[in-house]
Amino acid sequence: MKNTNDGNIQKRSNFWHAALLRSFFKWIWLGGVVGILSGSASAIFLIALEYVTDTRLQHPWLLFLLPLGGALVSFMYLKFGKNSSKGNNLIIEQIHNGNEAIPLRMAPLVLFGTLVTHLFGGSAGREGTAVQMGGSLAERFGKWIKAGPIDRKILLMCGISGGFGSVFGTPLAGTVFGLEVIAIGLIQYEALIPCFTASFVGHLVTTQLWGVEHVQYPQMIATALTLIVLLKVIAASLLFALASICFSELTHALKKLFSILFRNPMLKSAVGGLIVIGLVYLVGSREYLGLSVPLITDAFHQDIPTFAFLWKLIFTSVTLGTGFQGGEVTPLFAIGATLGHTLADLFHMYGPFLAALGFVAVFCGATHTPIACFLMGIELFGSNGAVYLFIACVISYLFSGYSGIYTSQRIGVSKSHLMNVPPGTTLATRRNLTFMERRSKVHKEAEETDNQHK
Repeated sequence: MKNTNDGNIQKRSNFWHAALLRSFFKWIWLGGVVGILSGSASAIFLIALEYVTDTRLQHPWLLFLLPLGGALVSFMYLKFGKNSSKGNNLIIEQIHNGNEAIPLRMAPLVLFGTLVTHLFGGSAGREGTAVQMGGSLAERFGKWIKAGPIDRKILLMCGISGGFGSVFGTPLAGTVFGLEVIAIGLIQYEALIPCFTASFVGHLVTTQLWGVEHVQYPQMIATALTLIVLLKVIAASLLFALASICFSELTHALKKLFSILFRNPMLKSAVGGLIVIGLVYLVGSREYLGLSVPLITDAFHQDIPTFAFLWKLIFTSVTLGTGFQGGEVTPLFAIGATLGHTLADLFHMYGPFLAALGFVAVFCGATHTPIACFLMGIELFGSNGAVYLFIACVISYLFSGYSGIYTSQRIGVSKSHLMNVPPGTTLATRRNLTFMERRSKVHKEAEETDNQHK
């Protein structure tokens, strides 16, 4: 009897090993295809983005066409976009619910819209474009191979990882970003191998096949760990979290405000373009237009304006809040790096050190992806300051609360037992609940005051 049981156990063990091996090769293949698609899309986008940016710099008068460009982008989305206007939130919603298909037209629309935004001087990023193209192509690939609902969700996560890892040259951060960004506090490890494959292959395709070169940042020179340094890093990280909250809330508020003021989306974007032009002449500088990569690199090498972080925040919030296309991540890098540089003078610390911490921490606070941001910091700035990078990401993640740039993100696990948030609540729902709670509290206090007077 014992031999029979041992034989059955061995058979089941062999069965499970064969199943795992089959699943492994399956997702290496599927993730690799998504990586090729998303990496090629990112490469085409980055090459085109460099061209339109150079064109804008050579022809400064293009800035005055920004209102027209914004109106054109809004018209294209109004005419052909349908649910594509939801952007990254559509991909996150599809992963959670599977109710709304991601159209293939999302890829060319966001590519066109982002290039127009950058050609005429809008302040935007590139992550949103890469993620949306990766997600759109992954969705189409899933339909082509007739993947089931669960596999299609994993393919979408691969699209996020492939787009993110290839557009920034950070395959490890791209892997974890696709896992973390879906639900705050939860990671779906079943998609670990597919997402890594997509991110790694996407990165190789972009750099090796297409020959795209990413921006190189200086290796972090870590400050000796002392209590004073630790307290300063924590204080700076709190301010990085605050900056992420300000960016997210201002962008959401402007989207809501301009949608109320201007029912016509083309008029809304045209007005946004006029405001950006006005801001350029108010500040007296064009360094806050586009990606502002020179501004980021300057934060590591030379002096920059004290309030550069605030101007970049305003420029980007106005651009995205009025309907222009593009991502938020590179502007968040700029906001964080320049804020870190400014705080270095205040805290009497090494400028490039705090700039690197701000670079990842502000991004972390706005996306609630601490592990991905930590890995990105190591991939971009080296491992010398790994402890500080981790501290900055953890502090920013915790103290940014539930304010973020992706309103469809779900809260998987509450950040603290003191914050009673039902699992599965989206950030959009949480924001509305918070508003209603505040209004209810105000009404209650007003009633209590009236009763006391009576």
